[in-house]
Amino acid sequence: MRALLELVRAPAALSVPGDTMAGAAAAGRRPAPGLALASVLMYWSGMALNDWSDREADAVERPERPIPSGRVRPGAALGLAAALTGAGLATAALAGGRRGLTVAGLLAGAVWAYDLGLKRTAAGPASMAACRVLDVLLGAGDQARAAVPAALAIGAHTYGISVLGRAEVAGAERGTAERALVASAAAAGLAAAACVRDRAASCAHDRAASCAHDRAASCSRDQAASCSRDRAAARAGAGVLIAGYLAFTLPVQAGLRTRPEPENVRQAVRLGILGLIPLQAAAIAGGGRVATAGALLCSLPLGKWLSSRLATS
Repeated sequence: MRALLELVRAPAALSVPGDTMAGAAAAGRRPAPGLALASVLMYWSGMALNDWSDREADAVERPERPIPSGRVRPGAALGLAAALTGAGLATAALAGGRRGLTVAGLLAGAVWAYDLGLKRTAAGPASMAACRVLDVLLGAGDQARAAVPAALAIGAHTYGISVLGRAEVAGAERGTAERALVASAAAAGLAAAACVRDRAASCAHDRAASCAHDRAASCSRDQAASCSRDRAAARAGAGVLIAGYLAFTLPVQAGLRTRPEPENVRQAVRLGILGLIPLQAAAIAGGGRVATAGALLCSLPLGKWLSSRLATS
């Protein structure tokens, strides 16, 4: 069982549910647990497929991984990847209907295209980022356009992780660290842009049902004041989380400019994966769901603890 958990990078799955939660918050929807589960299944399928496609290279570069070490047979890894993909598609269809199945199908195609062909090309980091973008849009349902800024923020961060991931064996060049730093800064900027968008209309709509007809003018003023307070609290919370995200990710990435050894790169990748959680929480808070963002952030210590015991990269 431990070998299978290592194969799918089980602890890293804690960085996944926040994608669909961020998409839902941006679209003004409640998070759908079924869609979060679908995205986790897709993530695990991609990790299993990654190790299957890399089995020959890992035999030389990372012989401790489950397949080259003999703890998991290649055919079993490929079968698990296919089964998890099928389970993810079925779960997305049940939770999100035809639209959920469509986006999940695009996500599955992007995952398999990355692992089977694009990973070792120049398009590798961008294709990995596209997987996370689609994951966020999966949570947005029919309001995908509203979730685009948050999706791009998470995609930018993923691009940086993928750039670093290519240097886990040989070590990082100076330009590698610089690209990761730029990606993280872009992610923070995009997250901030997503959080400052005006939500006054949707806020007023949510509160309109509680207003009596004969108190329309007074209710309108109350709505405006309440919405203004809510937006201020949401933006303040998002700002704190974005600052926390930068504090979590930038120092270790900047350190690679002077200490580019493979072990330091792997540590940066591990922290980068977990760094998705405060970034996702910022997008969720900016969407007006501060309590949900706080709950998601609580998974960060657990993720750090688990990643110290099982491989996440």
